[in-house]
This record gives sequence, C-alpha cells and structure tokens, in this order.
Amino acid sequence: MKIAILGAGALGSLIGAYLARAGEEVTLIARGKRAKHLHEHGVVVKGLTEFTVHTKVVDRPEEVKEADVLLVAVKTYDMEEALKTVNHVEAGSVLSVQNGVLKNDQLARYFGRGKTLGAAVSISAEVAATGDVRLMLNESLYIGELPEGTSERVQKLANIFANSGIHVEVSPQIQSVEWSKYLVWMSLMVVSVLTRFETHKLLKDPDIASVMVMLGRETAQLSAKLGIPLGDYGRFRAKTFTSVSIEKAVAGFRQIGEMLEAQGATAVKVSSLQDLERGRRIEVEESLGYALQKGIELDVRLPITETCYRLLTGLNRHLS
Repeated sequence: MKIAILGAGALGSLIGAYLARAGEEVTLIARGKRAKHLHEHGVVVKGLTEFTVHTKVVDRPEEVKEADVLLVAVKTYDMEEALKTVNHVEAGSVLSVQNGVLKNDQLARYFGRGKTLGAAVSISAEVAATGDVRLMLNESLYIGELPEGTSERVQKLANIFANSGIHVEVSPQIQSVEWSKYLVWMSLMVVSVLTRFETHKLLKDPDIASVMVMLGRETAQLSAKLGIPLGDYGRFRAKTFTSVSIEKAVAGFRQIGEMLEAQGATAVKVSSLQDLERGRRIEVEESLGYALQKGIELDVRLPITETCYRLLTGLNRHLS
C-alpha cells in the first residue's frame, strides 16, 4: 500500500518505520534538518524495540502526487499550514494521529468527510538529540469510520498496521475513543507541563492526580452535551474516572503510576512536556482553547480549564 506520512517527528517517523520495515511503500514528508538526517541515516528506532529502516523522504510536499492513505502527524498548531501543502494529493483515505478532536474537521475541509477516518493513539516516543526515535510506551492505535461504524477499508488498513507490528484496534465507536483520549490527554498534558514531572511520578501524587480528575470531569461535560459517550479505552479508563468518586479516581491514577514504575517506564513523558523541555511551543489552542470554545457554544462553564489555559498561554509566549 502507498502511504504518505505528513510529519516526521517521533510518532510519524515511528509509524513510518514500522510500515516500511513490513514492506509498505512509505513516503515521509519532513522538513529541513530532520529530512536531511532521515536521508542520511534512515529511521533509527530504539527503546522497547530496536531496528533501522530506510524509506523515501521528501522535503517538498508537492513531490507527493497520490497515496492510498495520507496520515498526518504534525503538531496541532501546524495543522492548517501543513494541510495546505498537501491539498493537491489524491488520497484514498486520510487520518490524523494528532492529539485532540479538532483534527477531523480540519481534514474534512481539505479532503472531504467521505475520505476522513478517525484515529487515536496511545504511544509514547521521542526524537533523541541524535535523531533516533526512542519508543517508551506502545499500547494501541485505534481506527474507525466517523462518526461510528467500520468498513472494509478500515479493516484492510488495520491489517496492514497489525502486520507491521503496531498494536491496532478497529473501533466501531471511534468518536467515543477520540473524545475519551482527548479528555485523558488534555488533563495529563496540563499537569505534566506545569509540574515537569515524568508521567509515573505525577500520577502517583494524590494532589496532582486530583487536578487531573477535576479537569477531566469538566471536559466530560462537553462530550455529554454533544451526545458522545465516553468509554474505558486503554489503561486510563475515561468513563470510569469521570463517574466514580474523586477518591476512587485518584486511587486509580496512582495505581497506573505504580504500574508504570514497576514496568520500568519511568522515562515516559507527555509529548507536550518533551516540547517544553526543548523550548518549543505547547499545543494549547487546539486542546484547552478548543474546549473553552465548545464550552461557550454549549453553555458549559469550565473554570479550571480556563485557569490552566491562561497559565499555559502565558508560558507559550516565552517559547519559540
């Protein structure tokens, strides 16, 4: 299958490497120094698994004319400008592995809703100073038709991912998966950036975990207003932690933190914290900003989210 991947950071490079190693025709659309590094060294994966693979890399998006699948993996704040560079691509299906839920509307505007698939990932990886991709947590990639259902094309794509070694699940309720992941990710992102702690450490702290719970419960009001049910996908179980008592939810998070520590996953950090440590911008508008805008539209008050939004927006002003 011909697969183009827009964005060659940690996640884009990692997915591309797995697919290329399995024999798929992969093109990574990268920029500047990253494109040069991949040309010279290939994608070097280390951590939970180790291998090196060479695949086609282009730094001029106009070179990509068509693809069976276009997968987007750029930062959310780069989305609009990045999509303009590939608007010409004749793609059979498009999907994004970005954080948040705004991405599907953006893809649909450029490629049409009929071509847009839903997707959510639970993978932790980072690009090291050497340019290697370090895989730290490899749980699952969810895909499905929007707003719900499955299809032959989804199953075919899932089989390709599975054959490459990527853990994949076809979900007939992908919108629920995406919102459940959005709720968890945004809560985790905020406390990660504000504390600068590794994930296991902040999950184990009862006060920090309680802030996560309260943030998640605010966001859950939005999904409820929109009629999108939350589910217990992955280890964080969004439906449960937003419905049980705060004490039980905090205890659940602390258990996850202890589990990560026991598994030796003590280096795992949310991608936004990795960006902060490198002096890069944080994905604020497309996460917290999106939630606040929806809150206005749906007449839902989000006081904790707004406070965190202002803190992170101020922080962003001092980042490149």
